[in-house]
Formats: sequence, structure tokens, C-alpha cells
Amino acid sequence: MGRLRKVSAFTAAVALGAGALGGGAAPAAAAEPATHWASWLGSAGIVQGTTLKQIRTVIGADTGAAATLTGKGVGVALIDTGVAPVSGLPAAQIVNGPDLSMESQAPDLRYLDTFGHGTHMAGIIVGNDTATGTKGLAPGVKLTSVKVGTANGTVDVTQVIAAVDWVVKHRNDDAANPIRVINLSYGSGGTPNTWNDPLGFAVEKAWQAGIVVVAAAGNDGNSAGSLANPASDDYILTVGATDTKGTVSTSDDQLTSFTNLGNGGKQINVLAPGASVLSLRDPGSYIDATYPGARSGDTLFRGSGTSQAAAVTSAAAALLVQARPSATPDQIKNWLVKGSVRVPNGIAAILGLQEISVNGALARSTLTTTTTAQSWMKSNGSGTLDNSRGDSRVMMDNTPLAGQRSVWGNLPTTTWAARSAAGTAWTGGVWMGNRLAGDDWTGASWASRTWAPAVWSDSTPWSAKAAWSDPSWAGRRWTGRSWTAGSWSGRSWSSDDWSSASWS
Repeated sequence: MGRLRKVSAFTAAVALGAGALGGGAAPAAAAEPATHWASWLGSAGIVQGTTLKQIRTVIGADTGAAATLTGKGVGVALIDTGVAPVSGLPAAQIVNGPDLSMESQAPDLRYLDTFGHGTHMAGIIVGNDTATGTKGLAPGVKLTSVKVGTANGTVDVTQVIAAVDWVVKHRNDDAANPIRVINLSYGSGGTPNTWNDPLGFAVEKAWQAGIVVVAAAGNDGNSAGSLANPASDDYILTVGATDTKGTVSTSDDQLTSFTNLGNGGKQINVLAPGASVLSLRDPGSYIDATYPGARSGDTLFRGSGTSQAAAVTSAAAALLVQARPSATPDQIKNWLVKGSVRVPNGIAAILGLQEISVNGALARSTLTTTTTAQSWMKSNGSGTLDNSRGDSRVMMDNTPLAGQRSVWGNLPTTTWAARSAAGTAWTGGVWMGNRLAGDDWTGASWASRTWAPAVWSDSTPWSAKAAWSDPSWAGRRWTGRSWTAGSWSGRSWSSDDWSSASWS
């Protein structure tokens, strides 16, 4: 029988954890609904930021064989809220995949990170901020941004599923930098059965296609009782966050209080630093404007959450792929898990949770060149979309998206699963019969190359009030709310650190 899991709602700059981060106060209430991203922010003078240089030391990536690795020749797909053309993101290292967000229909917002979350994740992986000397953990990676979230993080699980499908379809478009890692600092609000969850099916197909899928455990807190979805899927690599206490030694590290833990079934695979991480600031974005105290100078921003921990781990996975290009996702997962370092304090010690070490993983790779393939029960993808969504629903004009419908129209999951498995869900820029993007790559953006846009002219929103081609669409109220247990406005948070509660 499948296991049921509860997930947080998509939230921008929201901490789902009940405890404080890095000495900050417990999170308090956002005026706008949050979404499904998970991160925290930190205010000057209260929370000391953890630099990427420090994190590189913590995860054993700055000495020995690991020190020579950059991720060169490896593609990482960032399914998130887009990336901004800030100076710390080298355009040559960035590719814009299709914008599948609701902002894709506004030319001045398309591909761009109006939320600030995706830019922060990208900085952790591939950033190069010459103003401060801040460098990403895998600066040689070619990063493909697939935007799904809007300025307040709003996204439906069907948009994420379409994004994963697209990455699988186009993983080898750049032969010199094939996509081998997907970063999902995201968790839906659903509690699906793992044996038929559509989102689980999508990420498992990516895994079977040779892509390491890294997912954030969620920021609902140690007492959450379940992991976020798709972190709850047995096959993929699930990451929780540690607080490094501002040191480069792992001896004082602790599991953060905001990290989701499960009461049964799958547990977190690995931990990685995720408290008050200093990465790239996205000036004018939602979180930048809402949490000015999290800024550090002109170019950096503090963020905490299992989102950040996932990005750290995605970078580490890319380094391993560079070192062992023929490795399977099962091998990369095995080496990271078995090469990790024990966290000797608190709940992590009791549960036996361990923090990643790139050098440790490299050492394991020389000892275990063969790895037994994972044999968990696979999802057949036939489950309901509402089980994947749970209490987290995208709203249009106060109407929630519900039933077997995507943002763009009807989506029978059994039909979709068969096409996804066959690699035919996407044909050019058409996904499941809906025109979502153009049919090929173009050079028309700040990134090194960009997938062409398209007007969503053939779809009718679930409220049946207006087609996407209606010029008034941009004035509509798109939100992502917790549909049960009250809205996010009922929560509270401080300005001490930014956490996005569903963008994990």
C-alpha cells in the first residue's frame, strides 16, 4: 500500500519551521499567500550569513580530488521561479528553457525571476559574484532554468510535471553539457499514494532517463510527520538542512528545526547546509522588497531552508557526475549517502542523519563501482492531481484549480502517464495538446540561449471566464493558497531570515 504524505504550500520568503534560524525569531505572517518553495531570510546584525566558501569546506569540496572539480560538462536543470540577469550569474552558463509560469504571457516578465527564489538557488550552484568573490559550488555547470513560479511563488503541480517532462525530453540538446541533475527546491501540498502519484511518476521517469533528481524535504518542521512531495518518492535524492553554526567544522552542526521529518516510510537521504546561506540577491524581486533586512551588501542575500540545502546537494551531484560521467543516478545517490559525514548532535544524531561530503562520495565511488539498482515500487502515474496538490491550490478570481485539470486544460493522468513514458508528452512546444511554448531554441534573451515563447491562446482557464489570449489576463488575481487549515496570511514570520515554505 502506498504511503500518504502531507506537504507544505508554496510560499515565498516563508519559514515553515516552528523554530528560529541562526538565532532569529520564529517566522510570522505574510500579507500575500505563499507558494511551494522553502527558504528563510536573515536580517542584518541578527543572523550571520554562511558563505558559499564556508559551505564548500563543510561539504568536503575544497580539498583533495574534489577541489579540482567545477561541474564542467554537466547540465543542471533548475525548475523554479526563473533567474534574473544579475551580474553574479554569467550569461554563458545560463540557458532559459521554456517559461511555463503564468507570467510567461507578459513579455516584460517572461523567464525572469520576479520572486527571487530561483536566482538564490542559481547562485548557490553556478554563481560568480566578482563584487564579493562569491562563487557557486559548481561554477562550471551549464544551468538550464525552467520557470514555473510567479512573483509570489504561485505554481500548480501540473506546471512542475510539465517542466520535468520537458527536461527529460531535452536533456541531450546540448551534447557538451547534457542535463544530468534536476534541482527541485519545491514541494507540493499533496499526500498522494506513492504507487500512483503523478508527480512521483514524472521524477521517476527522469531518474530512469539518467538524471539525478534532488528534492527538498520541506520546511514544515521536524514534527511535520511526512516529507514534501516529491521528496517523499523513494527513488530520488531527498535533502534536509543543517545549521552550520557559522563554522566550517561539522562537529557542531545540527538539523534545522524547520526541516520536515517523516513518522514512517522514507526518511531524509542526506543533509546539507541550509541556514542563512549567502547567495545572489535579485534586486526588486518579491523577497528583496519584502525582506530588506536579508540583504548583504548590494549583491548578496541571506536565505535558509531545505531549498538551499537541495541546491547545495545538486551542485555536489554535478561535481560527482563530472568526476564519474558514466555513473547512474542510483550510483550517485549511493555514493553521496554512504560517503556522508555523521552529524553528532541532537535529532540528527538520534536518527543517524548524515551531511554530504564530496570527497567522501568520491572515495566511496572507488570502493563501490557497482551499485545494486533501487527496486522500490514505482508509481504508475494514474493518481488524482488533487492528491498531489493537497491543500495547496492555485486560485484564479477566487476559484481553485481542482480535479484532473492542468493550468491549461483537462489532463487525464492515465493518458498523460502513457505519453510521458513514451516520451511523447511534449512535441516541440506543445505539451499534452496545449501550445505552451515555441518549437525550438532562439537567442532572444540575456542567457546564452532561450527556448522560444508562445501565447497560450488555445486554453481556457478552469474558471471558464476568459481564454489566455484575453488581454485582461494579467490583471487577474493569481494566488497560491493553503486551501484548508487557513491561508498563509494566518501565519506569522519575522524579517530575520527568508524562508519559502513550499519552495522548500
